Amino acid sequence: MTNSIPYWHVDAFASKPFSGNQAAVVIVDQWPSDATMVAMAEENMFAETAFLVATPEAQADYALRWFTPTVEVALCGHATLASGHVLLARDGSRDVVTFSTRKAGILEVRRVKEGYDLALPAIPTEKAEFPEAVALLGAEPLEVWRNPDGYNIFVFEDAAAIRALEPDLRGLARLGDQQFICTAPGKETDIISRNFVPGGGVDEDSFTGSAHAVLTPFWTERLGRESFTAFQASQRGGHATCRLEGDRAVLAGDCVTVVEGRIYLGG
Repeated sequence: MTNSIPYWHVDAFASKPFSGNQAAVVIVDQWPSDATMVAMAEENMFAETAFLVATPEAQADYALRWFTPTVEVALCGHATLASGHVLLARDGSRDVVTFSTRKAGILEVRRVKEGYDLALPAIPTEKAEFPEAVALLGAEPLEVWRNPDGYNIFVFEDAAAIRALEPDLRGLARLGDQQFICTAPGKETDIISRNFVPGGGVDEDSFTGSAHAVLTPFWTERLGRESFTAFQASQRGGHATCRLEGDRAVLAGDCVTVVEGRIYLGG
């Protein structure tokens, strides 16, 4: 491990700077210690920092891990899209890059005419109850759907209800590292959402790729079609077009590089 490493700050699911979701992308020769990666993510103070190690002889082009300012996560969509953007922008001769991950399998970012396609595993949910979370959202959802890996959908009547939510974030944090995905039919887009992950160190995420890997199978079935447009109504906001392809949720979006430089580790 050298004392300085390449670094990119990318706004993902964004067509202009200072929108979408911020991600740091770091390319290393070998993994730093977990404590160092958490410290680097805390220094960045973004929802996610992506760490990449080239693995050209393996089943994917790069190994990929993601860290919030407090923990390593099992799946992060926007930082994967940002990683694909950085790599494909550096190599104009290729249109696809693949990533091996510890818990989410092989992920792919593909260059397309309007930006990129990000292929994630489609995450199913089942109708359930979650009274402890409902009591903390600040409004009563129409339905609750859950996945045992910590993805929770709360369905509301309309976009106004989503925008008006003022959840008890500290209370939700005590329920653990889970996503509290609040969604409804949209106005300018087919669906709208907000996502709260305070137990994972992110009070409200700007745009969550993994949440849309959950919302894609949910809303395609409910809408009766294979694709839809989505807006995550955070302060920064983020857009994607989502479609279901077999067991993959494919999110179409763009990225903007905001900063390129190096991180100095000292020593």
